[in-house]
Amino acid sequence: QVQLVESGGGLVQPGGSLRLSCAASGSIFGLLAMGWYRQGPGKQRELVAAMPSGGPTNYADSVKGRFTISRDNAKNTVYLQMNSLKPEDTAVYYCHARMFVVVWRDYWGQGTQVTVSS
Repeated sequence: QVQLVESGGGLVQPGGSLRLSCAASGSIFGLLAMGWYRQGPGKQRELVAAMPSGGPTNYADSVKGRFTISRDNAKNTVYLQMNSLKPEDTAVYYCHARMFVVVWRDYWGQGTQVTVSS
């Protein structure tokens, strides 16, 4: 079992920045593929940024050039640096991890609220 602990959400004005972090712990075998999703009220959850284990990063078109995903493998921690935030970025942001143990297994953080408002 893998547990994900998030931090860094909050209220920010348009044009501002936030940095989210997510630390994974538990029964981890090898490297985790990790990423960030978000979900606005009444909307489907969507991929924001992903960093597969040992693979290239991937971003939603709406955040390219503004958001940056990074990780510290020694800490099994993933970060999401969010710059030039817009009101449409307002959502609950979820950390996600995937690990292959016999089958692919998915893990989710509890979600952290990001609100962009003037």
